[in-house]
Amino acid sequence: MQCNNFALQAIGIVRSSLKNPQDAPKQGDEGAPEAWIELEEGFRPALLGMKTGQEVILITWLHQAKRDVLQTHPRADAGRPLTGVFSTRSPHRPNPLGLHRVTIRRIEETRLLVFPLEAIDGTPVVDIKAVYRAG
Repeated sequence: MQCNNFALQAIGIVRSSLKNPQDAPKQGDEGAPEAWIELEEGFRPALLGMKTGQEVILITWLHQAKRDVLQTHPRADAGRPLTGVFSTRSPHRPNPLGLHRVTIRRIEETRLLVFPLEAIDGTPVVDIKAVYRAG
């Protein structure tokens, strides 16, 4: 199989009270705090149409994750069977993209206050996508 090389560009950064991975819950709905997303000024036009109360998928680059992990025990529980990372939500994987379903609580200039977010302070943000409901 031939893979093409490509690069991701950070559009912003997470500002959170969570300072290291050990302090972060495994998932946002397990007690994660609210956090600010600080976008680069050049991406201001991309915020057009975003609203307080809107749900979005925040895509982050889990910069402290290991990239050579292919199997893991789910939720870091050695009592669970070894599982391929593509069957888990482990941050440790070949391309450590984080997917976070959050609600926008406030918008200030190029900053978004979102909740809940389990990403740690300093995590690069690579994209934001709207959540659409069927119907």
